[in-house]
Amino acid sequence: MAMRPTNLDMDVLRAMVIAMEHGGFARAAERLGRTQSAISLQMKKLEEQVGQPLFRKAGRTVALTDAGDLLLGYARRIVALNDEALSAARGRAMDGTVRVGFPQDLAERRLPAVLGAFHRAHPRVHVEAQVGRGRELRERVAQGALDLALAFGEIGGNPAGAASGNGVATLAHLPVVWVAHGGFRPDPESPLPLALLDAPCMFRQHGIERLDGDGCPWRITFTSPSLSGLWAAVEAGLGVTVRTPLGLPDTLTILGQRHGLPALGSVPLELHRAPSAAAPAVDRLHAILANSLPAVLNQTEAS
Repeated sequence: MAMRPTNLDMDVLRAMVIAMEHGGFARAAERLGRTQSAISLQMKKLEEQVGQPLFRKAGRTVALTDAGDLLLGYARRIVALNDEALSAARGRAMDGTVRVGFPQDLAERRLPAVLGAFHRAHPRVHVEAQVGRGRELRERVAQGALDLALAFGEIGGNPAGAASGNGVATLAHLPVVWVAHGGFRPDPESPLPLALLDAPCMFRQHGIERLDGDGCPWRITFTSPSLSGLWAAVEAGLGVTVRTPLGLPDTLTILGQRHGLPALGSVPLELHRAPSAAAPAVDRLHAILANSLPAVLNQTEAS
């Protein structure tokens, strides 16, 4: 006789996702309107169902074990699919307009699946998208010109999964890296050639400051206002650039410390929401981005 399958509890999976995205069990309890001990009991129940320890102590909070990290990826997908299914069944009549901004890095390769899930659930909602740089997108959200925006925070800023408050949530912490074409080899006798986005650009400034701090000579060989132009220049061998692995073309490679370049740290990817954005369509797209995008970004970090 076949064993009866174990069904993971959706409420427990949702609590796990919220806890790890917002900084621990106490934060999850606040958001869910429960006590911290109730959340802890839910997580113990989940460990019993899985048959593996999922959490470990990390100072005053908890971190994931390898098994916990694996389950979290599935939990995000299960919760997102559950919400999409309910929205499709209940809310197909939802209409209106959502104005949303994205960084260039996400617009082409990472967002179609997420936006597709939203469109399938709410085909009558009109999405107005704007692609831009982080500072511009954050300002437009603050002014109410955008309802939502995904934007990079400050390099070295909030840890992954932390709640930043004021309508801002950190979805992931992405490495900042040196990028070059596959055959690039630094010449120790010559300044490092740099291909960069034109100013103002946080990645440009950070890379130059790190080179100056390490006493590495450099020269700018190419600038562009667009990320696609920048990738083309790096692919042509015009120089090395500074970016995250998001949207990295397959023909380019990430340079390691063996190339003699300084480490660059990491940058948070944040989801911003305008204080005045209270429409149901905005609520749904915000939830889909918050629940689905971390799993998509994890695929980037693992690749």
